[in-house]
Amino acid sequence: MSESNLYIVSAPSGAGKTSMLAQVRAQLENVSVAISHTTRAPREGESDGIHYHFVSEQIFLEMVENQAFVEHARVFDNYYGTSKAAIESLLEAKQQVVLEIDWQGARQVRAIYPQAKSIFILPPSIEILEQRLQERGQDSAEVIADRMQQAREEVSHYDEYDYLLINDDLDLALERMLKLFTHPQDYAAPDVKQLADMLS
Repeated sequence: MSESNLYIVSAPSGAGKTSMLAQVRAQLENVSVAISHTTRAPREGESDGIHYHFVSEQIFLEMVENQAFVEHARVFDNYYGTSKAAIESLLEAKQQVVLEIDWQGARQVRAIYPQAKSIFILPPSIEILEQRLQERGQDSAEVIADRMQQAREEVSHYDEYDYLLINDDLDLALERMLKLFTHPQDYAAPDVKQLADMLS
């Protein structure tokens, strides 16, 4: 078991994190995403035990009390958390384990697994991020406004991560992410001039 096989992947909502990781898993058989617990309701097409473990708030808080999570947070009025059991079972199976979590969770995980590698995915610009959220058609204008505010907060923590990746073109971004899992020593850091716009 090696902590260096643990990857933290964070991104503001709409940056393409979930789609990219699905492609990574399809192309690299030894990459697994640790399934998180959440108290939010499943979205259309989501299944329990595949996308998330959907649990009640009571069960989630009992797990917090029993110290079952390596990280947990309340986001958009719902709880999210990653159990230590989910991580350890995948590491023991010699998998490269991915945690899809925010910057708060990343800090908690690093405290337990200091050798974990971390990747932050950026959209090309804040305007494109908002456009992507609108095009998804999943959220109301109010929810999108909340997600945009959260996105700026999330992006402000980019410098806490080992690697930055800009999803300006999905195919190119996927190619870069695959390199991070297979040949990280060859990865070239992107130019992040647009951060000033996203943080303003």
